Amino acid sequence: MGLSGVRMLDRIAHFIERHQMLPPSSRVGVAVSGGADSVFLLHALRELAARWDLQLSVLHVEHGMRGAASLDDAGFVKDLAQSFGLPFHIHSANVPAIHDNQEQAARRVRHAFFAELIGNGTVDRTATGHTRSDQVETVLYRILRGSGLAGLAGILPVTKEGLVRPLLDLDRCEIEAWLRERKIAWREDASNQNRDYARNRLRHEILPLLRETFNPRLDETLSNMATVARDEELYWESTLPSPQPPVPSPQTLEVSQLTAAPPAVARRLIRRAIEAAKGDLRQIDFAHVERILEMARSKEGHDRVQLPGLDVFRSFEWIRLTLPGAASDRTRDFQLAIGAPASVELPGSEARITLQVIEKTEIDQPCVTVVNELDWQRFTSTDGALPSLELRNWRPGDQYRPAGQSKHQKLKFLFQEARIPLWERGDWPIITYNGTIVWTRRFGAAAEFAASPSTRVVLRVEVSSENGNRTSSL
Repeated sequence: MGLSGVRMLDRIAHFIERHQMLPPSSRVGVAVSGGADSVFLLHALRELAARWDLQLSVLHVEHGMRGAASLDDAGFVKDLAQSFGLPFHIHSANVPAIHDNQEQAARRVRHAFFAELIGNGTVDRTATGHTRSDQVETVLYRILRGSGLAGLAGILPVTKEGLVRPLLDLDRCEIEAWLRERKIAWREDASNQNRDYARNRLRHEILPLLRETFNPRLDETLSNMATVARDEELYWESTLPSPQPPVPSPQTLEVSQLTAAPPAVARRLIRRAIEAAKGDLRQIDFAHVERILEMARSKEGHDRVQLPGLDVFRSFEWIRLTLPGAASDRTRDFQLAIGAPASVELPGSEARITLQVIEKTEIDQPCVTVVNELDWQRFTSTDGALPSLELRNWRPGDQYRPAGQSKHQKLKFLFQEARIPLWERGDWPIITYNGTIVWTRRFGAAAEFAASPSTRVVLRVEVSSENGNRTSSL
């Protein structure tokens, strides 16, 4: 191997170590399409494998998009793997049958295949042949599409899904020159010349023009921009920790948190909530994030907007992000007979209602008011039968007289006074006795049933939240 070849391998090794891509003794699946970049990646990692005791295998996805040429690519990659004595894993798909952008669909198919191999333990990492040239095209494309700073980070060297890109410090022309010098064959994908694809127009028309007329070092400039943007995002990742739920789930943001934070922080909090609520940031752009930020800054207490794959709803001091239709999927009306003592999980929630009958040994001070304690004697009948209590959710028109109040009030007005978000009201728990409301969450016991300081036997109602904390005053 010539001096230039050694230097290229040293650059790759340095890049791998700097980004901690490949732990020692890793099982690395090398994604090989048959093109120059991926063929070079396989040769390079084969040369470097001994440094870290890597166990290599070859991965290939046949997308079913280019007929016989696609099948020939698969055969070429299989022969290459066999010539190196490496395990070969192939996945065949029918991407044209997927009703979506074909490039995006193909990418999702590849990533799903890689994730499957990592998930079942076949490989620990998947290495792809993305180069600095790919990085440049990606960053410019995202600039033209109006990406935010996170998008300008471009192609990441290492992803949380286990993808690694060892060639991001090399240009495509260097790689092709290395292969030609060694007379190593690769496959040319004819679709890479098709100017109908935006990426190809950038590669063959726009970037050459920009290099010639504006900046001959444009590739270096855009690559450096990606590095700066990536480092900025890594800083925010460590500053604003936000664990990603395993599956998309409703997210709630506090308005005051967004309005008090600097815009840079608020935008990142919003983006993280969007990603957690819908599972990704696809089709989300700057205008969508700004719409939610405007919603938070508004003096109006209620607002709603539909974003791509997301329903965003503000009520009072909270903004809730859910998948479209998620609210209607929740269990709403429920009606359960309940005794005492008892512990019942609220339908559609991990919150739990607990009833306890407690005999007090000391009399409370006259000034003490316990809103979640009811006078047990009010429920006991002359024949000693247990009271017929019922746990149900709030219904429109419900009203009662809370302890300490002089008249009945509709729960709807109590919700408004307490600024309870609209989405929390539908399954708000209420306890009734013979059809009469005797207790409701947060607002406590009805005046007619509330325990007094002299009450000796009380029915105590507690609500525990998802984390098990007692929240009887909620």
